[in-house]
Amino acid sequence: MLSIALAGKPNAGKSTFYTAATMAEVDVANYPFTTIDANRGVSHVRTDCPCLERDERCNSDDCRDGKRYVPIELLDVAGLVPGAHEGKGLGNQFLDELTNADVIVNVIDASGGTNEKGEPVEVGEHDPLEDVDFVEKEMDLWLADIVDRNWESVERKSRSPEFDIDDALAEMLTGFGATPADVAAVLRGLEYPEDPIQWTDEDREALARDVRRRTKPIVIAANKIDVAPDEHVERLLELDKPVIPTTAEGELALRRAAENALVEYDPGDESIDIGGDASDAQREALEDLGETMAEWDGTGVQDALDYAVYDLLDHITAYPVEDASKWSDGSGNILPDAHLLPRGSTPVDLAYAVHSDIGDGYLHAVDAKSNREVSEEYELEEGDVIKIVSTN
Repeated sequence: MLSIALAGKPNAGKSTFYTAATMAEVDVANYPFTTIDANRGVSHVRTDCPCLERDERCNSDDCRDGKRYVPIELLDVAGLVPGAHEGKGLGNQFLDELTNADVIVNVIDASGGTNEKGEPVEVGEHDPLEDVDFVEKEMDLWLADIVDRNWESVERKSRSPEFDIDDALAEMLTGFGATPADVAAVLRGLEYPEDPIQWTDEDREALARDVRRRTKPIVIAANKIDVAPDEHVERLLELDKPVIPTTAEGELALRRAAENALVEYDPGDESIDIGGDASDAQREALEDLGETMAEWDGTGVQDALDYAVYDLLDHITAYPVEDASKWSDGSGNILPDAHLLPRGSTPVDLAYAVHSDIGDGYLHAVDAKSNREVSEEYELEEGDVIKIVSTN
């Protein structure tokens, strides 16, 4: 399962974002380091279900009238403060938790209502742009320190006639989630001495920075847009970085209201329908939230998760079935499963995603939409429905 980590300074709204996206109970408070131990939960990304192409909607619990929700892991860790890579605050604990994440959502307090340490100040007092590069810098410096501390082993290996720098760095960085392909791609874009002994601190920092960018891409959630000064949000949106305006508190309020049948709302909807059972006070609050959604095309929480997976990671959703005509499994469940795969994946990759035995026994695959057999080199597209024929 893909893993998305929520990063940012304390009190930026990470835990509220996490609660809204998972509906899991965590501590949420207006002071730094509310989160000490990492919270792990299941959230979802949203896409169009292939059942929209048929006369009837599918019966999957993850489909709401054609809105398909695909599970991902969401990780909420302790807030980051300046000097975290040196162990300040809960820095090392925070950064260690990020090693297994596939992508980072950097939650920024767009209202400027918390300073660089996460302490409450007057709204607008702090410049949120100062928090944008903050997480990237701390992660880069943290990884650079890891590279520096382990460089002596690379130098020792370089004395061997069989030394290969790609292999040595891949072995060193595997714990950070870097694959040999990642390391090879990064080295192709760098200029560096052939002899590791001649590498400088700047060389190692450049390596760490590029490895982090490749293995831990970041999308910015400009949070608290419901109270943020317009100029703060506008300046964030002008950055040459992916920025999604969000109101985590608004999303949480909507999900709880939907549970109580006060509104009709599915995560990622751009508008809401308020029910007749809402009290006057509830209706007023929901109408205010509806105005914020109208301005920003929703609460942004679902959009941030979707962007992280479908845009930054460039993944697609594929649906394995056993019956190509009914798009069902052996029990008759229509489109029961959805898998997130990197763009460029093949039916063989989907087979292994279903189960290693299915992949090992792979024979061929059928595109259920056209009812035609596809080659094992066929590149899957978003929304493909595939029947896999296997000996297992």
